[in-house]
Amino acid sequence: MPCARLAGCWGGRVLPLLLAYVCYLLLGATVFQLLEKQAEAQSRDQFQVEKLRFLENYTCLDQRALEQFVQVIMEAWVKGVNPKGNSTNPSNWDFGSSFFFAGTVVTTIGYGNLAPSTEAGQVFCVFYALVGIPLNVVFLNHLGTGLRAHLTTLERWEDQPRRSQLLQVLGLALFLTLGTLLILIFPPMAFSRVEGWSFSEGFYFAFITLSTIGFGDYVVALRPSCGGEEAPGQRPRRSTAARIQLTPQTCNVPKRMGNR
Repeated sequence: MPCARLAGCWGGRVLPLLLAYVCYLLLGATVFQLLEKQAEAQSRDQFQVEKLRFLENYTCLDQRALEQFVQVIMEAWVKGVNPKGNSTNPSNWDFGSSFFFAGTVVTTIGYGNLAPSTEAGQVFCVFYALVGIPLNVVFLNHLGTGLRAHLTTLERWEDQPRRSQLLQVLGLALFLTLGTLLILIFPPMAFSRVEGWSFSEGFYFAFITLSTIGFGDYVVALRPSCGGEEAPGQRPRRSTAARIQLTPQTCNVPKRMGNR
């Protein structure tokens, strides 16, 4: 029977592949966290030292000092360190973010907001992708096979009794409704609540993610920190000029220069 074949296909092939898929993501998340989190913490601490040193030595900037400090900020930003706040900011390589990164690797989405910075992490990422991308393709292939086996029963529509036809119509309607809710309705609602996005922004992110386009302008798990500061990779909600407030400050000679 078609239902028995469908159940056999899911139980014999899809479920073991799903288990292997999830285990592989967990493995990748663990390894990426071990390889990257310590290096990120070192970069974060080094940046905080540079900020403190800068504040201690300069009360008035010259062009060279400004360029040097901007360079430090750019290097920290590239490594995923938020220049705002302090060293207590959430890590970009905690387990949740590492799991998210592992998923973007095997699905080839590649948002671009997070990438391994250590040599070991980069080498592992290459081999992890070499195995994970084919695993993802095989899993999606078998998932499509199971769905196709269910849809082939509709080809023998006229040969089936009226009751069976009604059940198939109800099953197909239920499948399409649940699929729409799970893919295009519930995710935007969840993103709106958790990430503070509008429904249209959540819908946009869900589509960009499912289509594996992955622009990187919207990324989950990068919520703004306290005080309205935005994390690296977070799409700005207002223009930079609208957020800048100029306050008058006394311009003094840098301490290390002394009095002349």
